[in-house]
Amino acid sequence: MLDFKVKVPFFDASEIYKADKLALDKAIQKVLEEGAYINGIEVEMFASNLADYLNISNVIPCGNGTDALCLALMALELKQGDEVIVPTFNFIAAAEAVSFLGLKPVFADVAPEDFNITAKNIEEKISSKTKAVIVVHLFGATADMESITNLANKHQISVIEDVAQALGSEYNGEKLGTFGTIGCTSFFPTKNLACFGDGGAVFTNDQSLAKKIRMLANHGQQKKYEHQYVGTNSRLDTLQAAVLCHQLTKLDSNIDKRIALAERYNSGLQSLAITFPNKKEFTKHSFNQYCILLQNLDERDKLKAYLQDHDISTMIYYAKPNHLQEAFSSLGYGNGDFPIAEDICERILALPIANLSNEQQDYIITHINLFYENA
Repeated sequence: MLDFKVKVPFFDASEIYKADKLALDKAIQKVLEEGAYINGIEVEMFASNLADYLNISNVIPCGNGTDALCLALMALELKQGDEVIVPTFNFIAAAEAVSFLGLKPVFADVAPEDFNITAKNIEEKISSKTKAVIVVHLFGATADMESITNLANKHQISVIEDVAQALGSEYNGEKLGTFGTIGCTSFFPTKNLACFGDGGAVFTNDQSLAKKIRMLANHGQQKKYEHQYVGTNSRLDTLQAAVLCHQLTKLDSNIDKRIALAERYNSGLQSLAITFPNKKEFTKHSFNQYCILLQNLDERDKLKAYLQDHDISTMIYYAKPNHLQEAFSSLGYGNGDFPIAEDICERILALPIANLSNEQQDYIITHINLFYENA
């Protein structure tokens, strides 16, 4: 029995700043002194640096990850009532963007191994009205992009990749977000590549789509006061871009630390009846979250409460699948429609991984083992 406590927050945004205070202060101070708070040189610099990192032609920064999804869908010129397939086990943003634009989200189940949508899941939901699929690479895990893009090409369906939780993850040596028609991401503070507020980006190798997305994000204009489209106002401000320019240089080392922490979790908990995150061959998992599956809802909730009693914060991603959210009740889905997603929601638990010290992780591992010893 441990006779001491170590406080372990699930996530502490201030640690990002403390780790690189001098460099970040310098970058932010430069923007403040120059006064170009909107469309400053750092925005263009960040877009160029991220494009190089992803090995993609165009990166268009925007206001947040949800805006990125909306801009991607708007650029595809889908018509009201067109269907877009989205995973039901996911944060609401993808389905929300679809619905917000007057399109119809069609939910699909996910694979139990990595919680991602598969080509089989998608194919089961394709209809004559299907125009696109949003592939969300959840928690940093990699969906099977080869089979998905082959299926999409066969049915002439656009693929939007949401890498908000997987920027830096790889499939066959290439960065996620570059396989589909358009890639989208968020720079929310909890992401692997994070700013100090809201931010997002859209990326594509399609030059005509890139031109249109830039216009849509700027009130539908390319030339000032000449509006070709009904667009929106969505941009990354210069302060956030300055932060991201610096943070991008740290992204791969940040991911490497998360991979090492995930391996320590796997090793320290290997004797328990716990399902660990799945890493497929030929992929790089970036572990935006480290999620385990317990045996049932009761065990999950008891473990969560036990850890909280010992100052260890955990999260449930996600407690309810999208198809059971009240916001989508008009679509007519019910309990049992997507059994894998519903089962995951009852058994999943996210353990701390961001900015975690070995001392903190050892404390977590010890207490999880103690929980099962005393069960």
